[in-house]
Amino acid sequence: MTQPTTIRREHGRRPLLLDLFSCAGGAGMGYRRAGFDVVGVDIVPRPNYPFTFHQGDALAFLTALITSGKIRCFAAVHASPPCQAGCALTVGTNASQGWGGTHIDLVPPTRALLEQTGLPYVIEQPNGRAEIRKDLSLCGEMFSLGVLRHRNFELGGWTIEQPAHPKHRGRVRGYRHGRFYDGPYVAAYGSGGGKATVPEMQTAMGIGWTDVREELTEAIPPAFSEHIGRALHATLRTGVAA
Repeated sequence: MTQPTTIRREHGRRPLLLDLFSCAGGAGMGYRRAGFDVVGVDIVPRPNYPFTFHQGDALAFLTALITSGKIRCFAAVHASPPCQAGCALTVGTNASQGWGGTHIDLVPPTRALLEQTGLPYVIEQPNGRAEIRKDLSLCGEMFSLGVLRHRNFELGGWTIEQPAHPKHRGRVRGYRHGRFYDGPYVAAYGSGGGKATVPEMQTAMGIGWTDVREELTEAIPPAFSEHIGRALHATLRTGVAA
């Protein structure tokens, strides 16, 4: 595992954000566009991650940062712990836990460590998965995307206004009970059954730097974290919650 020995303030005046359980950088890209420099951590190699990357267990890495005091190099933390409890969608981000058996809910230990940092944080989860405070809910239709990709976010140490949830323009394309439905959104998960191709997922989510299906199916659209990141950046700059 890479140890956090190379973390240092070397990114000029941009605040540094830690992107835990980073996958290929869907969240990280949005924060970058919002004005942050980003350091990603994931348990498997992510050669497509577009920023500084450390391979290793995310919680062990965060623990080492806290213990060493290097966490003070960061201004905020984003975490997308695998939704293992009752869900096996995110196999790649925590292969060491073993899949097909009893899965551990990583949200509570992630939250406990994030609270130790004293930094503002964001925990992201899909709808209906591990229990988090739903301080913010986002949908692709809010950003005119080709996916719905509903996601909930728990915010620690800061707040953001909940945007209105516009009415969906139609269905998600695909088969339901043997019948095919067309629609303005694609299903960016799985394969077959009318689900999105890799190019369709890239276009629908605004992710062009990876063409790995597993990475795309796990990613959140950068528009989500850019929206969050702009409010977080303003909060850090002014000390007033957005």
